[in-house]
Amino acid sequence: MLYALTIFASAFLLFLVQPIVAKQILPWFGGSAAVWTTCLVFFQTVLLLGYAYADLVVRRLSPRAQVRLHIALLLVSCAALPIVPGAQWKPLGTENPSLLILGLMGATIGLPYFLLATTSPLVQAWFARSFPGRSPYRLFALSNLASMIALLGYPFALEPWVTTRWQSWGWSAAYVL
Repeated sequence: MLYALTIFASAFLLFLVQPIVAKQILPWFGGSAAVWTTCLVFFQTVLLLGYAYADLVVRRLSPRAQVRLHIALLLVSCAALPIVPGAQWKPLGTENPSLLILGLMGATIGLPYFLLATTSPLVQAWFARSFPGRSPYRLFALSNLASMIALLGYPFALEPWVTTRWQSWGWSAAYVL
């Protein structure tokens, strides 16, 4: 049950943070499609890097070292919270907006997002090692379900009712938990 809850929560948070952060910075950069596209590039790249990290850690480190490294990174990632972009990231008009958005995303949500991206593959590998013969693929399906709930639920259950600042603080608190 702990494996399932961990995977569900991490996948939910992983996909919930995308519209929360993108919506916060959209007005700063003029609300163009380029803002959404740059955010998408960031999220997809960091997701891929998270999967690569999980694969590398599972292949190269002992189970105990995997857990220690991951816990240490999780503790360090809490320093990035809350996920409220500072005013210093607002564009002045002379810089490349794509590079500024990527820097803002990296500083604001980079490490927490990266670690959430690693959670599902890591926990599935740990589950497979702890319970040989039991399939971890149900956990993968649970991860997909949580992702869909976050993405589809955001515009109906969260966005119209909660300010983006409170969304950021709530997401940050959920991440810590």
